[in-house]
Amino acid sequence: MTESLLSVQLYTVREALQADLPGTLARLAELGFTQVEAFNIVGLEGLGDGLAAAGLRSPTAHQRFVGETQEAIFEKAAALGIRTLIDPHIDEERWQTADGVKAIVADLAAAAEKAQTFGLAIGYHNHAFEFETKIDGRPAYELFAAQLPGSVSLELDTYWAAVGGTDPVELLGELGSKVIALHVKDGPATHENKDQVAVGSGSLPIRSIIEAAPTALRVIELDDSRGDRFQAVADSVAFLKSEGLA
Repeated sequence: MTESLLSVQLYTVREALQADLPGTLARLAELGFTQVEAFNIVGLEGLGDGLAAAGLRSPTAHQRFVGETQEAIFEKAAALGIRTLIDPHIDEERWQTADGVKAIVADLAAAAEKAQTFGLAIGYHNHAFEFETKIDGRPAYELFAAQLPGSVSLELDTYWAAVGGTDPVELLGELGSKVIALHVKDGPATHENKDQVAVGSGSLPIRSIIEAAPTALRVIELDDSRGDRFQAVADSVAFLKSEGLA
């Protein structure tokens, strides 16, 4: 691949970032990352300078913008060089009915139109509940994806899809080019964040997942773990490289 598809969600090392943002970003660069996925771009002080000093880019980033004052958020994202801003969580109660899902789609479509004026694209990142919630027997996420306009992309968290009872490989085949990024994570696919482990050390079919979305950004993430998360990131990179997947 000419451009690396490997990235890491900075939330994984959030405590280290709070303690030493420049040093943590430099450590990630030393692992071979050229890009990361930032979070809380509005509140994380020194992010732009830290990325520049470490020689890193953040082509995707997480920041809640649905239901928020969007202009300042989009302006900040554009200043950081972010290409796709991803809303990481739309509240579960909004996913309970067909009308609720339709309203979510409308909110994202409106945000996409506004974001375009800042040179940004937008996307949405799932958890498990969008799959666990059923509307007329269908996962709410399935209903959502079917209505989504082309102006809104998806970042599929493959782990949470599996926790929600959906086969991420089959789902990726159905979603196709809507998916521009993957959260690549591993573990036993339980709701317990601390059960998550380094990529390649759990039960998810990592190769099949990546091969089902070969052009999507591969964003390593652990929401939590029983071990050292920075070491888990390093082990994840080593596994993906050894398998020819990074």
